[in-house]
Amino acid sequence: MDHNDSVFFMGPSGPSSNLLLDQLPSYQSLLYRRKPSVAGSSRRRSGQRTRLGSSSSWKLKGERLEERPKVAPLQRHARELPLSMVEKRRHKERHMETEKELVGWEQWWQGTRHSLKRLREEGGHLLMALQLWRTDIHVIEGMFGTGIRSYFSFLRFLVLLNFVIFLLMFGFVMLPIIAVPHASGNITSNLDNEKTCSDYPSTSRQGLVVFHQYISDLLSGTGFLEETYLFYGYYKVDSINFPKFSYNLPLAYILITVAYLFLSLIWIVKRSAAGFKQNLIQDEELFQSFCNKIFAGWDFCITNANAARLKRSSLLYELKTDLEEERIKQKIAGRTRKEKCRIYTIRLALNIFVVSVLAACFYCIYRATIYSQESQLKHQIFILELLSEYLPSIVITLGNFITPLIFSLIIQYEDYSPAFEIRFTLMRCVFMRLASIGVLLFSLWSQITCRDASCPCGYNHELYPCWESRVGQEMYKLMIFDFLIIGATTLFVEFPRKLLVTHCEHGLAKWWGQQEFAIPNNVLEIVYGQTICWIGTFYCPLLPAISTIKYFIIFYIKKLTLIHNCRPATRPFRASSSNFFFLGVLLIGLTMAYIPIIASFAQISCSQACGPFVGFKTSWEVVPRSVDQLPYGITIFLKGLASEASAVCFFVITCLAMFYVIALARAHKCVIHQLREQLAMEARDKRFLIEKLLQAQRSAARFRGGTSSSSSGLYGPRSSTSQGLCLLEPPVSTTNV
Repeated sequence: MDHNDSVFFMGPSGPSSNLLLDQLPSYQSLLYRRKPSVAGSSRRRSGQRTRLGSSSSWKLKGERLEERPKVAPLQRHARELPLSMVEKRRHKERHMETEKELVGWEQWWQGTRHSLKRLREEGGHLLMALQLWRTDIHVIEGMFGTGIRSYFSFLRFLVLLNFVIFLLMFGFVMLPIIAVPHASGNITSNLDNEKTCSDYPSTSRQGLVVFHQYISDLLSGTGFLEETYLFYGYYKVDSINFPKFSYNLPLAYILITVAYLFLSLIWIVKRSAAGFKQNLIQDEELFQSFCNKIFAGWDFCITNANAARLKRSSLLYELKTDLEEERIKQKIAGRTRKEKCRIYTIRLALNIFVVSVLAACFYCIYRATIYSQESQLKHQIFILELLSEYLPSIVITLGNFITPLIFSLIIQYEDYSPAFEIRFTLMRCVFMRLASIGVLLFSLWSQITCRDASCPCGYNHELYPCWESRVGQEMYKLMIFDFLIIGATTLFVEFPRKLLVTHCEHGLAKWWGQQEFAIPNNVLEIVYGQTICWIGTFYCPLLPAISTIKYFIIFYIKKLTLIHNCRPATRPFRASSSNFFFLGVLLIGLTMAYIPIIASFAQISCSQACGPFVGFKTSWEVVPRSVDQLPYGITIFLKGLASEASAVCFFVITCLAMFYVIALARAHKCVIHQLREQLAMEARDKRFLIEKLLQAQRSAARFRGGTSSSSSGLYGPRSSTSQGLCLLEPPVSTTNV
């Protein structure tokens, strides 16, 4: 019998009443909650004391229970065990002795498993060493902390994502066409040139071409670039006949588009899952948030003194902000009806003003797009031609620059909490940036589509003989202009501001200060560019390659401006909340990209003069035609999967799975709440027992001082105090061995 079992001992006749255990806060709380009957109370009280009393259980008749077989622990490495170094060495020695005793198949399997595990670890270390910008990101993390490091890690993720999308487009769309000269019997789409819809005049410049015209073509994607692999119109191939098989390029084109969108969704959701868990844990309870900031808020990756000073001030600012939010919550709870009506009226008026500002910006984008499309039909001088080409991009950039300033100004009068002010302003800016792309596409499609008898081709063929290439050119110009703006801002705004603040002693320059490296604004920039890439890849297949190069250069531009031109923001984001915020905004951009691509697939008639879908009414029509060419059984199976009955069944199964997950999450939440209450109750029980133990020790000391002639020790047949502490020694009997 262990000494642990001798503290709360129950005799052979059953568990006796113990005043100490009856006084435990956890037991009293349990009795209060259950409110049992008198008979049931004694039984539950006995069972509760049985669980609280000893790690060894005893039957009521005095028979000892057989020990349960122990479950073999998981085989883990010694360094992963929560043991001291001496115990880890002993564990390793025992493990090695156990391995020496193995023979035959078990020895071979153990050695093979160790070899595979070592190979996997070495492969992981090798991949980690080959990771892009690993050293640079560690340097940034050491100088500015994990919040800013998360931004550069996010930028690296977009570089890898765009590179994978480029590999998909290149391997399944471009490479077969490049390999056409080495294949035999390739079939291209040759329609009757006398038909109006198949007329596609060349846009290449003829005769003597001035140098600045090449620059204009390079920046706008027109001229010689329009007839290259860069744009949709170049891929006018129906199928490619290789020696042993025929390659269906239209089907590959549309399936790869669906594949890269689905891949992006899965990758983003997978990366955001961990950040969502951490963000949920951190934001769940205010007391826990205070504990995290005070005891675990310091970033030990910081090695720079200025960064450490800034981190200290940011933690102080976060604590002040949390206290301010609590003050505002109390203020909101104490508002009268008159004050509520006043603040709601102000918010309504300001939101109407915000909607008006957004509507004005969208109308300006619409008018600029219409004017730009009309100006491209006229011959103008170089500067005016370039300005008219980039007029929609210029208007969108101005709107993205002006509206955040307006939003930051008016949010101060809406009387929100500081944290909600930041989130609400960011969501307005996200809506402005992403909706501006949608307005641009809507403006283009209002010019492209037509439903009357004057459009026999289903679209405006006279102005847009290959409208997909025109949309691709607009996405190409948005991408190029966004890159030029980022570079120009660094070179002509942030760098002169740094020189002015550093070398000018004027009070105004000191008040202006250095440019802050605001993480949310920088994230919105690259999410805006990534949304353009997702939308434009269908119309401009090489756009992912351009986006990869763009983000590769932006990484070094942002690193340079962070180290030399800017200072970190006063309130940086934590790494976990940053990652979740970045991926959440990116997921909104991906959802935005789905809408125009789906509309282009199913609603708008595809061009009959260019591209791989010549002869099809819409781009998606190639999928059912290709399915009809498969064997009969496969065709019936795929059509059954695409039927309404399968869609209803899939919807029902998804709803059931969703309800199950929701119910499971609620159950887990209840269990977590109970475990937290149990932890708090355990702390109260420990405090209660410690107090009782101290009282018992003082009573025993007084008792020994008063009866010095007595030879009785601490353990005896029974020793009790007035406070109810029972120290029991189990009697030696045949039932207690």
